[in-house]
Amino acid sequence: MLNPRLTETLTDFPFARLNTLIAPIAPPANLSMINMSVGEPQGRMPAFARQIVADEIDGWNRYPPNQGIPDLNQAIVEWLSRRYRLPDGLLDPARHVMPTAGSKEGVYIIATVATPQQKNGARPVIALPNPFYQAYLGGAVLSGAEPLLVNAPAENGFLPDFDTIDEATWQRLSVVYLCSPANPQGAVANLDYLQKLIARCREYDCVLAVDECYAEIYTREAPVGALEAALAMDDTGGQDPFRNVVVFHSLSKRSNAAGLRSGFMAGDPRQVAMLLRWRTYGGPQIPFAVQKASAALWREETHPIETREWYRRNFRIAESMLHNRFGYYTPAGGFFLWLDVGDGEEATRRLWREAHVKVLPGAYVCRETAGINTAERYIRVALVHDEETTREAVGRLAAVL
Repeated sequence: MLNPRLTETLTDFPFARLNTLIAPIAPPANLSMINMSVGEPQGRMPAFARQIVADEIDGWNRYPPNQGIPDLNQAIVEWLSRRYRLPDGLLDPARHVMPTAGSKEGVYIIATVATPQQKNGARPVIALPNPFYQAYLGGAVLSGAEPLLVNAPAENGFLPDFDTIDEATWQRLSVVYLCSPANPQGAVANLDYLQKLIARCREYDCVLAVDECYAEIYTREAPVGALEAALAMDDTGGQDPFRNVVVFHSLSKRSNAAGLRSGFMAGDPRQVAMLLRWRTYGGPQIPFAVQKASAALWREETHPIETREWYRRNFRIAESMLHNRFGYYTPAGGFFLWLDVGDGEEATRRLWREAHVKVLPGAYVCRETAGINTAERYIRVALVHDEETTREAVGRLAAVL
């Protein structure tokens, strides 16, 4: 027996589809392969954090606490308060934050945590941006909800147009996903956009789940966050200022620490408590060494500046070489190019066949709505390598396409 939600609704993962697409193609043997398809930072995690992991060998023989060690929770609260200008003491480390195994664990689990069996007498609906991070769809499908794909077209600034959702559907919504800065387009939601969405989610008693894992990778101003947007609304009425709002962060982008699998969820204490209950029954625990290194990374603010400059240099290289081709723009956040090449799959095949460069067709992180895949013209290119590799990869792309 197999779960039909896995076999019928969740199709092959984008990178499996990518490998199938290019498998029959022999790339040029005289060119080294450059992988620009995966958003895995290639910079080094700071040495002080690596040393902490090495020094904490004695902690590997103990089960770490499900709710996180107090020092990590406190470090997260300090960082949130500093980064988003929240009043000291507003966030409670024991109620408002929960460490997770990367942001991926949190954004997946929130769908199960926040989705009832029925919402207003019908099957619940979970809204997610289209294109989307695959964990959103996985969480929505395996929670038993009906996924609702909300397109994020260029004419809407590459942000999902939630105004297209009708009243009957809002009545059934349990979770609304948003990614800001967006993966893959790099769009950033402003304060008005966030507050309008928070108000709507509170009106219909659904959870706004904002994936902010790229919040420290920006090219201009630091992106506004959903927690500061919620606090600025000043409509608490005696309730928690973060009700119906949760955010997710990760050290994978901020600290080049994808392998730590370290992040957190913060916000509505009701959702935090239920996430803790979920983990108590079966979720992963984060090793002591990882938690201690994570606390140090959230407190140190020099290395994120260096990381941002790494990506800014790469964008400057891409801009100088591509100019106005493929609808080029330097995104407000994140580290992807979202290039309009006319046919994403064909461009991907050509780049592999002629340049030995691996990119991801935009259609693979998007699904059809009304018979149209709005991302089929695009490719996603991850600028995660050093300057020399980035220059070589973008140069090959420009020459082939």
